[in-house]
Amino acid sequence: MGYNGEKGRLLNLKQPVVVSAKSDRKTVGTNLTKSKARTAGLLYLALALTGIFSLMYVPSTLVVFGDATATANNITSSELLYRTGILVGLISSVIFVFLALALYRLFKEVNHKQAILMVILVAISVATSFVNTINQIAPLIILSGADFLSVFEKPELEAAAYAYIRLHSYGIQIIQIFWGLWLFPFGLLVYQCRFIPKVLGVLLVIAGFGYLLGSFTFLVLPQYQDGLSLLITILETAELPIIFWLLIMGARTRSEERQIGA
Repeated sequence: MGYNGEKGRLLNLKQPVVVSAKSDRKTVGTNLTKSKARTAGLLYLALALTGIFSLMYVPSTLVVFGDATATANNITSSELLYRTGILVGLISSVIFVFLALALYRLFKEVNHKQAILMVILVAISVATSFVNTINQIAPLIILSGADFLSVFEKPELEAAAYAYIRLHSYGIQIIQIFWGLWLFPFGLLVYQCRFIPKVLGVLLVIAGFGYLLGSFTFLVLPQYQDGLSLLITILETAELPIIFWLLIMGARTRSEERQIGA
C-alpha cells in the first residue's frame, strides 16, 4: 500500500509538468508565428510606402504627359528628386524580395508548392524591375549636356529623354502582370491557413485580377483605360487589408483558431 501510494503521488506530480511543457511549446509556436506575420507586415508597409514615392509621387511631380520640353526641364531642375526616385525604386524592389522570403517562412507549412511559386513570381518581378530601371537612367545621360551629345539639337534630346520615360511606364505595366500573378498563390495560402481570416485571401485574389486587368487594358485596349481606371483602382486596393492585418494583428492564437473551426 505504501509503495503504490507513493508511486501514485509521483505520477500526479509529473502530469502537470508534462502538460505545462506542452503548453509552453504551443505558446512559443504561436508567438513565433505572430512575430513572422508582423515582420512580413512591416516589410509589406515599407514596400507600399516606397512604391508610392517612386511610382506615383516622383512621376506625378516631374513628368508632364505629352510635353517633352516641360518634362526635361523638370528633371534637370529637380535632378536630386529624380535620382532619389530611382534609388527608392531599387530599394522597394529589394524590400519585395525580403517580403516574399518572410511570407515563405510564414506559409511554407501551409502549402510548400504554393509558397515556392509565390517567391518565384516575386523574383521574376524584381528582376524585370531592375532591368526597367535602365529606362529611368537613360534620360539623365541624354539631358546631361555631355560633349558627345552636341551633335543633337535640344528638342531632339528632350524628345529622346521623354521616349525613355514612356518606355519605363510601359515596362511598369508589364511588371504589373507579375504584381497580379504573385497574389494568386499568396491569396490561396491565406485562404488555406487557419491563422489569418479567409476573406483576406479572397481579397488578394481580387486584387490580383485588378492588376492583370490594368495591364491588359493598357497594353491591348488603351481606348478603355480611362473608363476602367476607377474599377481597376478599386480592385487593386483589395490588397491593402492584408498589410494592416499582418502588421497590427499578426496571426490568430490557437484559441482563436479553434473558435473559427468550431
